[in-house]
Amino acid sequence: MITADDVGGVHIKYLYHCRRQLWLYVRGFRPEQLSSTVQLGEAVHETSYSRSSPIDLGAAKLDHLDGAAWVHEIKSSAKPRRADEAQAMHYCLRLHDVGVAAQGGILHYPKTRRTKRLPYTSEAAEQAAADIREVLAVVSEPESPPRLSRSACRGCSYTDYCWNE
Repeated sequence: MITADDVGGVHIKYLYHCRRQLWLYVRGFRPEQLSSTVQLGEAVHETSYSRSSPIDLGAAKLDHLDGAAWVHEIKSSAKPRRADEAQAMHYCLRLHDVGVAAQGGILHYPKTRRTKRLPYTSEAAEQAAADIREVLAVVSEPESPPRLSRSACRGCSYTDYCWNE
């Protein structure tokens, strides 16, 4: 099983998106690479902001950290989601853990040419730490969480697993 140090941005994203997806991911079920949605997201990421370089913190891999210590994340969706914000704050927490005083996150949405700036506050730090604890609680359960409604699963790479009857 994973430890708090193993929790990365994907775990946080799945925590907010679908706990069942998180539970399956930790157990090695990874159909994402077969998903056209994931492939589109990777293409958007590779063709947007190509001058920035990713930062690898082990379990957490963020898109870019600028000179003012703002985390930049490129998202393929058209609008901000709570999972995006939580993921950016998770990266800020991880940076603080290694001695980098991250100022916050800037979410980039190339599809709509919008950005969203999120300052890293003490409340955000507390929530990011709580998110890690929640990931560990979800993945330690012996049974998978219930699936979401079918409409919430549209475009998910785990659909075949959850809805194959």
